[in-house]
Amino acid sequence: MAELKELTEKEVEAMLLETSAIMEGHFLLTSGLHSPRYVEKFNVLQRPEYTEKLCRAMAAKFVDANIETVVGPVTGGILLAHETGKALGTRAIFTERENGKMTFRRGFTLHKGERVLIVEDIVTTGGSIREVIDVVKAHGGVPVAVSMLVDRSGGRATFGDVPGTALLHMDVQTYEPDNCPLCKKGIPITKRGSTGK
Repeated sequence: MAELKELTEKEVEAMLLETSAIMEGHFLLTSGLHSPRYVEKFNVLQRPEYTEKLCRAMAAKFVDANIETVVGPVTGGILLAHETGKALGTRAIFTERENGKMTFRRGFTLHKGERVLIVEDIVTTGGSIREVIDVVKAHGGVPVAVSMLVDRSGGRATFGDVPGTALLHMDVQTYEPDNCPLCKKGIPITKRGSTGK
């Protein structure tokens, strides 16, 4: 197996820019906040060679951490967990929402004390990741760390006793909808993706 190699933030940013994953406009984020910049992860994740490089860089930080399973939240987290797990030689599973609550489905389980690396694509508030940590702990697993493709929280997203690391750090301004200067200027929300989310 080829050696796992970390990437510099400039190398990661170059991949995201080349694939138009970093976008400018007026965006409604999953968190409900508004932002002038958005990272469309699927613009880069649709490129398997880039996804593999990015996940191998995520894995490189954890080669000596005795990770047994990589877990990511649906949807982008599935691809990241799969490729990162492949790079580490571990199993890869994912969480998804059932009746609005993050959970394991499809027969996924963890044994008591199972060492888990949690991966996520773009983190703004860290809310989804904290839910994944709770699911891992509830199933007897030990969340060793969180590895993010992009931390766009400016360092504000934290995960309690679980350390976090990211391939790229961005401090992107976000606004409550009632306090959004882009809305006040009448700039329409930028449509993105097939769902317009």
